[in-house]
Amino acid sequence: MPKDILNILGVEVAPGKGVTVTFEVAKLHTRNTLEVPIIIERSKKPGPTVLMTAGIHGDEVNGVEIVRQIIAKGINKPKTGTTICVPVINVFGFLNMDRKFPDGRDLNRVFPGNARGSLASRVANFVMTELVPHVDFAMDFHTGGSDRFNAAQIRIVKDDARLTELAHVFGAPFIYYSQNLNKTFRNACDKAGVPMLLFEGGKSFNIHSNITNTGVNGAKRVLHHLGMLRSKYKVSQPKVNAVVIEESKWLRAKYSGMFKATVKINAKVTKGDVLGNITDPYGSFNYFVKAPNTGYIFNVNESPIIYQGDAIFHISTEIEN
Repeated sequence: MPKDILNILGVEVAPGKGVTVTFEVAKLHTRNTLEVPIIIERSKKPGPTVLMTAGIHGDEVNGVEIVRQIIAKGINKPKTGTTICVPVINVFGFLNMDRKFPDGRDLNRVFPGNARGSLASRVANFVMTELVPHVDFAMDFHTGGSDRFNAAQIRIVKDDARLTELAHVFGAPFIYYSQNLNKTFRNACDKAGVPMLLFEGGKSFNIHSNITNTGVNGAKRVLHHLGMLRSKYKVSQPKVNAVVIEESKWLRAKYSGMFKATVKINAKVTKGDVLGNITDPYGSFNYFVKAPNTGYIFNVNESPIIYQGDAIFHISTEIEN
């Protein structure tokens, strides 16, 4: 087979062609087939192969919406090279609005997977054996957990010059240094030699336009930087320079009660500033949550009811100057 022919799931995709192939995850107990669509677009001109994925966690809809927009707007049709888009990897979770697979496993904790393992492990294995070997660079789009609203951010490991460059090109308000956790998709890609930008933004069960706009515009900037974005698409400069967070900590609730955050996401706060308050339903208790240090608030718990020990704010403790 010629080197310029891309073969995924037995489907040959020549330069200049676009195709949607489907991976059969499993059959339901009703014998209906459940499939994951994979959208491939190739330019006639050679270039990098970029993988864009979302929906590893089925309840993280913001990421799915970002990749959906990239496809719907034709941004994934490259000037050079190839794009592979998988808007919903965990289609089971997406159907059920559940973070995990029906087997109770978190897909992002079973990579690189096993062809004879659990259902989640088999899907991870498929991604690592059928898709990743073709890829030069990946962007994976995630959303904050239930009730926790993440500021738009790119997560990378520290001291990786290529990822740092691409993270700044992406243009999210924050770049957050975080280690590659064992058995995550990002870690598996790193071990396979495929650099990845992991985008986080918004919260589960929610589509937030500012977050999705940041994700789509960031993907456009990266594709433009790689020489893959067609000239019909305008590339805007980020509104602010990214704040690079080297260290951070979670602030946890000292008391159970009704919770209301008063600080805005992305805000820079000074030590002692009031971030929110915890009350009881009877009007006899009111505790003010204050910033323990000067830093940026890049995650806020939006649940109206919290328990002692719940994470309520994520604040930077050290930023890169």
